[in-house]
Amino acid sequence: MELTFITSNEGKFREAEQIAAKYGISLKWKKMSYLEPQGSSLEEIASLSAEMLSKELKETFFIEDSGLFIEALKGFPGPYSSYVFKTIGNEGILRLMDGVEDRRAYFLAVIAYFDGSEVQTFTGRVDGEISTEMRGSGGFGFDPIFLYNGRTFAEMGEEKNAVSHRRRALEGFFTCLSDR
Repeated sequence: MELTFITSNEGKFREAEQIAAKYGISLKWKKMSYLEPQGSSLEEIASLSAEMLSKELKETFFIEDSGLFIEALKGFPGPYSSYVFKTIGNEGILRLMDGVEDRRAYFLAVIAYFDGSEVQTFTGRVDGEISTEMRGSGGFGFDPIFLYNGRTFAEMGEEKNAVSHRRRALEGFFTCLSDR
């Protein structure tokens, strides 16, 4: 089975490609940016984005949206993670968290799959905390400041794929496809 994954992020594609292979699924990368509507939840944003893309593409595909949710910041940056990363980056998040004791955070990933007639969503979550400094050279995005079991995602390298929020969402999605 071959599926089209629409993303402009090569890191996301490579991570998804490795996970898909374990299910006997081959991914085709459609590298493109698309309009992401504003919304209060990732599920809403991913669903609306997939619905808008379905009118344009007329083929089956999936997209993925993810965000970092920091407890002490009332879930910020959440659905605005991409914009926040592009504007203030990891350094800005660390400055916002300076002196904050409660460093609990989680990553949430949402897969929106258009099967040719409707959109379905699948979610994955991983809990951790925000580090006090950037660590590691792997990964992308907020990986250098997200601690999971004492190491940042950026320090974990390929091990990250075994526990990531994206993996959990993709496994739910690929399992659902396998059961059909």
